[in-house]
Amino acid sequence: MNHSSVNPITEDDIAHFLANTPGFFERHAEVLASVTISSPHGQRAVSLQERQAEMLREKIKGLEFRIMDMVRHGHENTAITHKIHQWSRELLAVQDASLLPQAVEQGIHQLFDVPQVALRLWDVAGEHAQAPFAQGASEDVRSFASSLTMPFCGPNLGFEATAWLEQAGELQSLALLPLRRGAIDSADEPAFGLLVLGSPDPQRFQATMGTDFLARIAELASAALSRLL
Repeated sequence: MNHSSVNPITEDDIAHFLANTPGFFERHAEVLASVTISSPHGQRAVSLQERQAEMLREKIKGLEFRIMDMVRHGHENTAITHKIHQWSRELLAVQDASLLPQAVEQGIHQLFDVPQVALRLWDVAGEHAQAPFAQGASEDVRSFASSLTMPFCGPNLGFEATAWLEQAGELQSLALLPLRRGAIDSADEPAFGLLVLGSPDPQRFQATMGTDFLARIAELASAALSRLL
């Protein structure tokens, strides 16, 4: 017999055999007890059972961290939902429609701790055409707002609309929210306004952040402000 033609047993062969022969270690318990491997916490050798226990402890610790994160995010989401509910109640209570832009800005500033907030509307009804909130939106801004189908979040890149904020020079991050009838992603519905949120914190509004709550804020503000059209 030519032994050179026999393929050597590989680690994959051994792993396959052990995975498909669950009774092996029952019949050869002394082999399992004698196996030692290096511990990740130093150079000492530990038994296979001890190493498995360490792996389980690490896995449990990782799951505990994930659960803590989920609980924390749950509390944060509940708090934000409560604030949105309170803000909605306040907007519904405004009887004079001309005061709604101020109510929108103040509510976002106070309830959501946004340092700077401003908005502009266009194509409003005649009695509101000369109001401050109906001034200063160029055609470029209007086209840009209509092109947005979700909130824009990111660094201050010199957007024209940031000039509406009192301290635009301090901005490091911002969110731009289109105001339109219906859902924020209704691309066939042109925007009638733009809401600008600004912060000196570069991490407050990041390009990778979730925008679900910002989208709901934009839709609620749009619904309230549509009374001015």
